[in-house]
This record gives sequence, structure tokens and C-alpha cells, in this order.
Amino acid sequence: MGAIRTIRAEDITACVARLCMRACTELPPMVCACTKAALAAEPYAPAREVLSLMRENAAIAAAERLPICQDTGMAVVFAQVGQDVHIEGGLLTDAVNAGVARGYTEGYLRKSVVRDPIRRGNTGDNTPAVLHTSLVAGDRLTFTVSPKGFGSENMSRLAMLTPAEGLAGVRAFVLETVRLAGANPCPPVMLGVGMGGTFEQVALLAKEALVELRQGPHPDPFYAALEDELLAAINGLGIGPQGFGGLTTAYTVRIKAAPTHIAGLPVAVNVGCHVTRHASETL
Repeated sequence: MGAIRTIRAEDITACVARLCMRACTELPPMVCACTKAALAAEPYAPAREVLSLMRENAAIAAAERLPICQDTGMAVVFAQVGQDVHIEGGLLTDAVNAGVARGYTEGYLRKSVVRDPIRRGNTGDNTPAVLHTSLVAGDRLTFTVSPKGFGSENMSRLAMLTPAEGLAGVRAFVLETVRLAGANPCPPVMLGVGMGGTFEQVALLAKEALVELRQGPHPDPFYAALEDELLAAINGLGIGPQGFGGLTTAYTVRIKAAPTHIAGLPVAVNVGCHVTRHASETL
């Protein structure tokens, strides 16, 4: 075990605030590359026009520090906490929420969080964040902020399949999810697919698969082939950019799998829109 390293809660707050503003105004390079590649391959004029407008919108947002989308989302924050870190001056959760409040206020980002799902009532500062923490080796804190708009989040689905439904059931569920979503999530979409675990874990697996925006093939050849197969089938639906038709309904499909019970086959699909956003920083 290494020496304990102290990180101030205020530094966490400042970090999260920066990430909120950066994520809402700058697309990850991988997403920009996907749009560029789709435009180069698209022969259908309406789809080409939409993709061109998406590229222009992202460039203007980054240059002028404006939100890429009016829905600046609910702040989903992943925190990798080194076990040799001591946080001084406050609690991790409080520091993260203070950062979200600061980032959304100073960045003039839309506040979309209500304090109760039925009685509503806007919290006024986009808190609380959805915070996922994991304990890792080392003396660093790594934060990833992924603002999640609900045009796409509302299209996400979870199913507790039986083992007998197998791979065919998984394929059918993923395709059905995209088909039912149609133009609602502002395609081309990015899909995070979780498989295995339990009811609550499979949803988190799907979210992690989406947020990681992994480049390159899945390290497991079986899942690499399945990702390619699903992507081809989804793009064969012909929904296209913003639902106007074309070759690109989805940019990517990313799968994250985990062990599960002998009686279960949980699967979840977390849908991301064409501005699937995130920003990361290590303290």
C-alpha cells in the first residue's frame, strides 16, 4: 500500500464543474469521427444534409462554448476512487453535486432535474447528479461526466430474458429497441448493450458500455462479431439520421457482459443520441 494522498473537496468540485461545461460543449473526438465517416459513406441527399448540419453544429458549439444540444441532460458522474486517496474538507457526494451546480450555473446550461418523479419541482441547479463510484488501486481520482439527455434515455429498455431465448432473443430485443425508438432519440444513435449480472447491474453495464465509447473491436472476438452483426442489422432498418432515411441509423454498438445466474439472461440497451457526450479528468 502506498502513502495516503490528500485531495481537497474543493478541487473535486472545480474538476466536476469544468467537466460539465466541457462535456456539454465539446463532442468526444470519436463521435466527431463517426459523423465524418458516415457523411463520407452516405449517398442519400437528405441524410447527407442532416449529417453536414450535425458537423456544423458541433463545430460552432466548440468554438463559441455553447451547448451542443439544448437538452444538457442529467449529469451522470463516474468516479474511480484510488484506495490511497483521502478526501479533505467534505464528502465526495457533496463535492460532486456542488461541481454539477457550479458547472450548470456558470456554463448557462439548462437545468432539467426535478426533485420528485411525480410531484416534480425543478431543483434549480441540475442536482443531484447520478453518481457511480468504484474503488481502484492508486492515489488518484478520475471523474467522467456524461450528461444524459432524455430524448434518448427514454428510448432505453431492459428485459429479463430466459436462457432458452439465447442469442436470438438478445438480437431481437436490441433490434426491437431501435425500431421502436425510431427518430425519437435523434439518430444516428450510439448503443450501450449490457448483458448478464442482475436486474440493477445490467442497466449499469449498458450505461458503462455507452459512456466508455471504446474505440476498436471488442477484446473478445465473440462479442466483437456480435457488435458488428448488430450494427449492420440496425443500419439495415433504414431509419437514418434524424429519421429521414439513409445508411446510418447507428454509429456504434458496444457490449459489456458480466457473469449471471444459471436461470437468467438479463439484457439492457442504453440509447445515446448523435451527441453522446462525456468528458474525463484525473486528479
